[in-house]
Amino acid sequence: MTEFPANLTCWVLTNGMAGFEVQVIGVAEALGLTPVVKRVAPTPPFKWMAPWGPAQPQEGIAPPWPDVLIASGRQSIPYARMIRRKSRGRTFTVILQDPRVSPAHFDFVWAPAHDRLTGPNVLSTPVSPHRLTQKRLADEAALFAPQVAHLPHPRVAVLIGGTNAVYQLTEEVAAKLGRDLAAIAEKGAGLMVTPSRRTGERQTAIIAGALKGHPAIVWDGKGPNPYFGFLGLADAVIVTCDSVNMVGEAAFTGKPVHVIELEGGSPKFRRFLDAMYESGAARPFRGALESWASHPLNATDEIAAAIATRLKAHLARQKAQ
Repeated sequence: MTEFPANLTCWVLTNGMAGFEVQVIGVAEALGLTPVVKRVAPTPPFKWMAPWGPAQPQEGIAPPWPDVLIASGRQSIPYARMIRRKSRGRTFTVILQDPRVSPAHFDFVWAPAHDRLTGPNVLSTPVSPHRLTQKRLADEAALFAPQVAHLPHPRVAVLIGGTNAVYQLTEEVAAKLGRDLAAIAEKGAGLMVTPSRRTGERQTAIIAGALKGHPAIVWDGKGPNPYFGFLGLADAVIVTCDSVNMVGEAAFTGKPVHVIELEGGSPKFRRFLDAMYESGAARPFRGALESWASHPLNATDEIAAAIATRLKAHLARQKAQ
């Protein structure tokens, strides 16, 4: 990665949603920058008008403007446009995800391939950026290894999301998933299960009940989150389809990724999942473990490298002025 001046300042800007923050911080870290986290919470009517309307004044969003701004999410777009304008183009402005306005308003835009966004300053990749690195996987694996030492191999990380705007994790689906996971455990696999806040208490209880007496750990939400540790310790991964980030992080491991397709869906998710299957990084989960050769997918470094090239040219132009 290109080395930048030590005093280069960087803001990451979102509405505070974890999915957005993971992406902007991950890209900033991949660039070797130490970002200042900024969060905005516009109120109506500014909230309703985003991304097309003006930016509502927010505490902490004021000069001196940063050298680099990395923003994500619809509510952040008016602020990114404002900062680029008020800095007279000095702030190098990066948007992650489709900004829903012309990419020409910014210096660089990344969007997932399933969004089908194009432009001379747009990069698309099948998976999303994140904060995972091989070192972090190894460190987290070492931290949680004692907790899973009793589990047999193959060890399987089971990442369970839940109901969102387009998918449903019903109690019936949870019961079937529990039965499928129990069958895998009965054939000798050790299961490391991490539900999420969206899984639902009842659904989590159904899955945990199905695995009682089997070689399995189901995280109860207490203590440090073992999500990355389980990924690092796994020989294979089973993940629900409702989160592009979760599927992408699973694919980063380079281990076989089995995707549980929940009830529902959308054209964008369909395009994403089909691209994952075509890449060979993942396959639909059919109730049993499969084995195949796969390779890690790492969009974060690819995105950071593309930004670094443009940022280097931008800084050179600024210096020449």
